[in-house]
Amino acid sequence: MPHESHEPHETSDEAARVREFFAARAARWDARFPDDGPAYEAAVGELGLSKGDFVLDAGCGTGRALAPLRAAVGRDGTVLGVDLTPEMLAEAVRAGRLADGRMLLADACRLPLRDAALDAVFAAGLVSHLAGPGTGLRELARVVRPGGTLALFHPVGRAALAERQGRVLTPDDIRAEPNLRALLAGSGWRLTSLDDGEDRYLALATRTG
Repeated sequence: MPHESHEPHETSDEAARVREFFAARAARWDARFPDDGPAYEAAVGELGLSKGDFVLDAGCGTGRALAPLRAAVGRDGTVLGVDLTPEMLAEAVRAGRLADGRMLLADACRLPLRDAALDAVFAAGLVSHLAGPGTGLRELARVVRPGGTLALFHPVGRAALAERQGRVLTPDDIRAEPNLRALLAGSGWRLTSLDDGEDRYLALATRTG
Protein backbone atom coordinates (compact mmCIF):
# COMPACT_ATOMS: atom_id res chain seq x y z
CA MET A 1 0.00 0.00 0.00
CA PRO A 2 1.27 3.53 -0.67
CA HIS A 3 2.87 5.45 2.16
CA GLU A 4 3.56 9.14 2.56
CA SER A 5 7.22 9.91 2.04
CA HIS A 6 8.04 10.49 5.70
CA GLU A 7 6.49 7.27 7.04
CA PRO A 8 9.26 4.71 6.29
CA HIS A 9 11.88 6.55 8.36
CA GLU A 10 9.50 7.10 11.27
CA THR A 11 8.34 3.50 11.11
CA SER A 12 11.92 2.24 11.04
CA ASP A 13 12.84 4.27 14.12
CA GLU A 14 9.76 3.10 16.00
CA ALA A 15 10.29 -0.51 14.96
CA ALA A 16 13.83 -0.35 16.32
CA ARG A 17 12.53 0.99 19.63
CA VAL A 18 9.92 -1.78 19.86
CA ARG A 19 12.54 -4.45 19.05
CA GLU A 20 14.84 -3.11 21.76
CA PHE A 21 12.01 -3.04 24.32
CA PHE A 22 10.92 -6.64 23.72
CA ALA A 23 14.41 -8.05 23.16
CA ALA A 24 15.34 -7.07 26.71
CA ARG A 25 12.28 -8.85 28.09
CA ALA A 26 12.01 -11.91 25.85
CA ALA A 27 13.77 -14.44 28.09
CA ARG A 28 11.46 -13.68 31.04
CA TRP A 29 8.25 -13.01 29.12
CA ASP A 30 6.41 -16.30 29.62
CA ALA A 31 7.52 -16.57 33.24
CA ARG A 32 6.12 -13.11 33.97
CA PHE A 33 2.67 -14.02 32.64
CA PRO A 34 2.22 -17.73 33.40
CA ASP A 35 -1.57 -17.65 33.85
CA ASP A 36 -2.67 -15.97 30.60
CA GLY A 37 -3.35 -19.19 28.69
CA PRO A 38 -7.10 -19.46 29.37
CA ALA A 39 -7.63 -15.81 28.40
CA TYR A 40 -5.86 -16.40 25.08
CA GLU A 41 -7.94 -19.52 24.43
CA ALA A 42 -11.19 -17.69 25.17
CA ALA A 43 -10.27 -14.77 22.90
CA VAL A 44 -9.30 -17.07 20.03
CA GLY A 45 -12.62 -18.83 20.50
CA GLU A 46 -14.44 -15.59 19.65
CA LEU A 47 -12.67 -15.11 16.31
CA GLY A 48 -15.14 -17.46 14.64
CA LEU A 49 -12.45 -19.55 12.97
CA SER A 50 -13.31 -22.63 10.92
CA LYS A 51 -11.33 -25.74 10.12
CA GLY A 52 -9.01 -25.09 7.20
CA ASP A 53 -8.76 -21.32 7.74
CA PHE A 54 -5.57 -19.30 7.29
CA VAL A 55 -4.98 -17.17 10.40
CA LEU A 56 -2.19 -14.76 11.29
CA ASP A 57 -0.93 -14.04 14.80
CA ALA A 58 0.39 -10.51 14.26
CA GLY A 59 3.01 -9.57 16.84
CA CYS A 60 3.04 -13.16 18.05
CA GLY A 61 5.82 -12.67 20.60
CA THR A 62 6.64 -15.99 22.24
CA GLY A 63 3.75 -17.66 20.42
CA ARG A 64 1.26 -18.07 23.25
CA ALA A 65 -1.71 -17.86 20.86
CA LEU A 66 -0.40 -20.41 18.37
CA ALA A 67 -1.75 -23.52 20.13
CA PRO A 68 -5.36 -22.29 20.45
CA LEU A 69 -5.23 -20.94 16.89
CA ARG A 70 -4.05 -24.34 15.65
CA ALA A 71 -6.82 -26.06 17.58
CA ALA A 72 -9.37 -23.74 15.96
CA VAL A 73 -8.26 -24.19 12.34
CA GLY A 74 -7.22 -27.82 12.61
CA ARG A 75 -4.37 -29.55 10.83
CA ASP A 76 -5.77 -28.55 7.43
CA GLY A 77 -5.58 -24.88 8.39
CA THR A 78 -2.60 -22.55 8.32
CA VAL A 79 -1.26 -20.70 11.36
CA LEU A 80 1.41 -18.05 10.83
CA GLY A 81 3.03 -16.04 13.61
CA VAL A 82 4.82 -12.81 12.71
CA ASP A 83 7.00 -10.74 15.02
CA LEU A 84 9.79 -8.22 14.46
CA THR A 85 11.84 -9.20 17.54
CA PRO A 86 14.18 -12.16 16.92
CA GLU A 87 14.57 -12.82 20.64
CA MET A 88 10.82 -13.29 21.09
CA LEU A 89 10.66 -15.76 18.21
CA ALA A 90 13.65 -17.62 19.63
CA GLU A 91 11.75 -18.05 22.91
CA ALA A 92 8.75 -19.35 20.97
CA VAL A 93 10.96 -21.95 19.31
CA ARG A 94 12.49 -22.90 22.66
CA ALA A 95 8.98 -23.40 24.04
CA GLY A 96 8.20 -25.86 21.25
CA ARG A 97 5.58 -23.69 19.59
CA LEU A 98 6.77 -24.40 16.05
CA ALA A 99 4.62 -27.50 16.36
CA ASP A 100 1.54 -25.28 16.16
CA GLY A 101 2.45 -22.86 13.40
CA ARG A 102 5.09 -21.31 11.20
CA MET A 103 6.87 -18.21 12.48
CA LEU A 104 8.31 -15.37 10.48
CA LEU A 105 10.53 -12.42 11.39
CA ALA A 106 8.66 -9.48 9.85
CA ASP A 107 7.03 -6.14 10.61
CA ALA A 108 3.23 -6.25 10.88
CA CYS A 109 3.19 -2.95 8.97
CA ARG A 110 4.92 -4.60 5.98
CA LEU A 111 3.70 -8.15 5.65
CA PRO A 112 5.14 -10.44 2.95
CA LEU A 113 1.67 -11.77 2.14
CA ARG A 114 -0.58 -11.37 -0.88
CA ASP A 115 -3.80 -9.36 -0.79
CA ALA A 116 -6.82 -11.06 0.82
CA ALA A 117 -4.76 -14.16 1.72
CA LEU A 118 -6.06 -14.53 5.27
CA ASP A 119 -9.33 -15.41 6.92
CA ALA A 120 -8.50 -13.76 10.23
CA VAL A 121 -5.90 -11.94 12.31
CA PHE A 122 -5.27 -12.28 16.03
CA ALA A 123 -3.20 -9.49 17.56
CA ALA A 124 -2.34 -9.48 21.26
CA GLY A 125 -0.99 -6.19 22.55
CA LEU A 126 -0.10 -5.08 19.03
CA VAL A 127 -2.03 -1.90 18.37
CA SER A 128 -0.32 0.12 21.08
CA HIS A 129 3.11 -0.75 19.67
CA LEU A 130 2.46 0.01 16.01
CA ALA A 131 4.59 2.85 14.66
CA GLY A 132 1.55 4.15 12.78
CA PRO A 133 -1.65 2.47 14.00
CA GLY A 134 -3.58 3.46 10.90
CA THR A 135 -0.81 2.17 8.64
CA GLY A 136 -0.61 -1.11 10.55
CA LEU A 137 -4.36 -1.69 10.57
CA ARG A 138 -4.59 -0.90 6.85
CA GLU A 139 -1.84 -3.44 6.20
CA LEU A 140 -3.73 -6.06 8.20
CA ALA A 141 -6.85 -5.19 6.20
CA ARG A 142 -4.92 -5.61 2.95
CA VAL A 143 -4.06 -9.23 3.70
CA VAL A 144 -7.51 -10.24 5.02
CA ARG A 145 -10.39 -11.19 2.73
CA PRO A 146 -13.60 -9.13 2.85
CA GLY A 147 -15.72 -10.46 5.70
CA GLY A 148 -12.66 -11.76 7.55
CA THR A 149 -12.10 -10.95 11.19
CA LEU A 150 -9.63 -9.16 13.44
CA ALA A 151 -9.19 -9.61 17.19
CA LEU A 152 -7.26 -6.97 19.14
CA PHE A 153 -6.59 -8.58 22.48
CA HIS A 154 -4.88 -7.98 25.78
CA PRO A 155 -5.19 -10.30 28.80
CA VAL A 156 -5.75 -7.25 31.04
CA GLY A 157 -8.33 -4.50 30.58
CA ARG A 158 -7.27 -0.90 29.97
CA ALA A 159 -7.98 0.36 33.49
CA ALA A 160 -6.24 -2.53 35.21
CA LEU A 161 -3.25 -2.23 32.88
CA ALA A 162 -2.96 1.50 33.53
CA GLU A 163 -3.03 0.89 37.28
CA ARG A 164 -0.37 -1.79 36.95
CA GLN A 165 1.84 0.61 35.01
CA GLY A 166 1.24 3.53 37.37
CA ARG A 167 -0.43 5.77 34.83
CA VAL A 168 -3.84 7.37 34.34
CA LEU A 169 -6.15 6.64 31.44
CA THR A 170 -6.65 9.64 29.16
CA PRO A 171 -9.33 10.35 26.52
CA ASP A 172 -6.77 10.03 23.72
CA ASP A 173 -6.05 6.37 24.54
CA ILE A 174 -6.01 4.65 21.15
CA ARG A 175 -7.90 1.64 22.52
CA ALA A 176 -10.80 3.68 23.93
CA GLU A 177 -13.98 2.75 22.07
CA PRO A 178 -14.61 6.03 20.17
CA ASN A 179 -10.97 6.32 19.09
CA LEU A 180 -10.64 2.69 18.08
CA ARG A 181 -13.95 2.66 16.20
CA ALA A 182 -12.90 5.65 14.11
CA LEU A 183 -9.40 4.29 13.54
CA LEU A 184 -10.72 0.93 12.39
CA ALA A 185 -13.35 2.53 10.14
CA GLY A 186 -10.62 4.51 8.39
CA SER A 187 -8.45 1.42 7.97
CA GLY A 188 -10.81 -1.04 6.29
CA TRP A 189 -12.51 -2.50 9.37
CA ARG A 190 -15.84 -2.27 11.17
CA LEU A 191 -15.80 -2.66 14.95
CA THR A 192 -18.38 -5.28 15.93
CA SER A 193 -17.78 -5.68 19.67
CA LEU A 194 -15.58 -4.41 22.47
CA ASP A 195 -15.03 -6.00 25.87
CA ASP A 196 -12.85 -3.84 28.13
CA GLY A 197 -13.27 -5.44 31.52
CA GLU A 198 -11.05 -6.08 34.51
CA ASP A 199 -9.51 -9.27 33.17
CA ARG A 200 -9.27 -8.70 29.42
CA TYR A 201 -9.52 -6.34 26.48
CA LEU A 202 -11.00 -7.78 23.29
CA ALA A 203 -12.05 -5.76 20.27
CA LEU A 204 -13.48 -7.70 17.33
CA ALA A 205 -13.77 -6.20 13.86
CA THR A 206 -14.85 -7.33 10.41
CA ARG A 207 -13.01 -6.56 7.18
CA THR A 208 -15.22 -4.31 5.09
CA GLY A 209 -15.66 -4.81 1.37
